[in-house]
Amino acid sequence: MAVLDCREAARSIKEELAKKVQLLAAEGLKPKLGIIRVGARPEDISYEKGIMKNCESIGISCEVTALSDDISNEDFMKALEAANSDRSINGILVFRPLPAHIDEDRARNMINPAKDIDCMNPYNLAKVFEGDDSGFEPCTPAAVMEIIRFFGINLQGENVAVIGRSMVVGKPLSMMLLKENATVTICHSRTKDIRSIVSRADIVVAALGKARAVGADYIKPGAVVIDVGVNGAPEGGICGDVDFEKVKDIASKITPVPGGVGAVTTLMLLKHVVEAAQQGSAL
Repeated sequence: MAVLDCREAARSIKEELAKKVQLLAAEGLKPKLGIIRVGARPEDISYEKGIMKNCESIGISCEVTALSDDISNEDFMKALEAANSDRSINGILVFRPLPAHIDEDRARNMINPAKDIDCMNPYNLAKVFEGDDSGFEPCTPAAVMEIIRFFGINLQGENVAVIGRSMVVGKPLSMMLLKENATVTICHSRTKDIRSIVSRADIVVAALGKARAVGADYIKPGAVVIDVGVNGAPEGGICGDVDFEKVKDIASKITPVPGGVGAVTTLMLLKHVVEAAQQGSAL
């Protein structure tokens, strides 16, 4: 069994991004991320701090538009449109979920696809499903694919079980895996005999959002296990969707939580900011 230290992959991405930012600086350009946050949920504040720390170390500017919980729908849309129109901002990240009174569908369609670094706009999501690399992929699926590439995990012809069917992870990730010639099965809460299906897979990606739901009986000996989940652990701290202690000696490779997919996800977000800046400089 090998625990995949995804922080190693994150460091490699970070170093490469810093080099690209230096090249842009030589052209008089500095990539800039615009964050739009409604309210002050602790998890959002924590994520924001992590992003800003990475931005600073890489050389990316970061501007946060912090809005109150009770902001009107129209005023939120004005803030989003302002970020769309701001030529200094290369990428926009809207923290979700938005409050119920904010029209998220309208926001998704309003965000400029060229600045949509977390694939919020259906236009970019359609590109993922078409296998078109010209848009921005959702950052968590992109992180999973980066981890697979970094550790040299073969996808060609492999049976991959993706547990979870959300539009944020499960569905787009399945399309990205399919593009690399994997044979993909999407499993979910209504899948019959899910353990039997998943236990035949060469690679298992857990993205169901339930703490330690994937146990030893889901994993065949030698399978690769990638845990996307981040959940509160009963004993405190965080844990993944996979029961790590029960699965680690069965799998050939496994990502931990923390220190797994999440370590790479933020870097993929910033990679998209840099790519957006590069595309802008080429116009």
